[in-house]
Amino acid sequence: MLQVLKKVSAEPLGLLGLVLVVLMVASAVLAYWIAPYDPIALNIIDRLQGPSFKHLLGTDQLGRDLFSRVLFGGQVALKVAFISISIALVIGVLLGMVAGFGPKWLDSLIMLFFDTIRSFPTVMFALATVALVGPSLMTVVAVIVVTSIPTYGRVVRTQTLSIKNNEFIKAEQVMGASTARILRVHVLPNVVGPLLILASMDIPTVIALEAGLSFLGMGVKPPTPSWGSILNDGYTLIRNTPWPIVAGSIPLLLVTLGFTFLGESLRDQLDPKLRNNR
Repeated sequence: MLQVLKKVSAEPLGLLGLVLVVLMVASAVLAYWIAPYDPIALNIIDRLQGPSFKHLLGTDQLGRDLFSRVLFGGQVALKVAFISISIALVIGVLLGMVAGFGPKWLDSLIMLFFDTIRSFPTVMFALATVALVGPSLMTVVAVIVVTSIPTYGRVVRTQTLSIKNNEFIKAEQVMGASTARILRVHVLPNVVGPLLILASMDIPTVIALEAGLSFLGMGVKPPTPSWGSILNDGYTLIRNTPWPIVAGSIPLLLVTLGFTFLGESLRDQLDPKLRNNR
């Protein structure tokens, strides 16, 4: 993995993506130490202030420091993204390998589950679920997990089917190797690269979904800071001040660019066909 990161950092876009990702993750992890103010502390006297040395990104309608809220909003965004994608990856890998290596009837059943989930538009499914269950961080995570499982499961299933009938797999079976060992030793290493690329590309989408639900008031509950709730405040106050809109938009833009550039560079390094054509 270190060799891959070195190759990624040797390319301009890969290096830019890596730097942006590291900065966004570090700012979220270290928010408790680098945020100058409590993100939910009210200060009505300083409401709707513009950027200054005291408030780097200005303040909102309640006098809360926008820079501090952006830092802590990054914690929410990355927590949702990493937790949901990690869970979806684990479940998708297991279901994909079972579908590809198992009997035909089980493969058909799992594919029916995948097709059923993917038949619903993600945003509409998220809105319906939040409307039924209620807005919360765990509801957002659950929606993302359910809608992401088919994507990873299909990739793993395809890779499993491509090597299922290879001679070395037949030899392993004749020698008495268990199915679990074959999947762990021969199948799993072949799907790690494509899954890393997919995961890095999905993180901005997941963060945008969380921000969109929070913007609509159906995501993280206030006063917990979220990039989407900051944008919502900015939308309602656009005639008074543009700074909440700017403060909420900048991190979404940077995290999208960072993970997209990093994913593209990882694809160039981990995809054998692309690597051999260079």
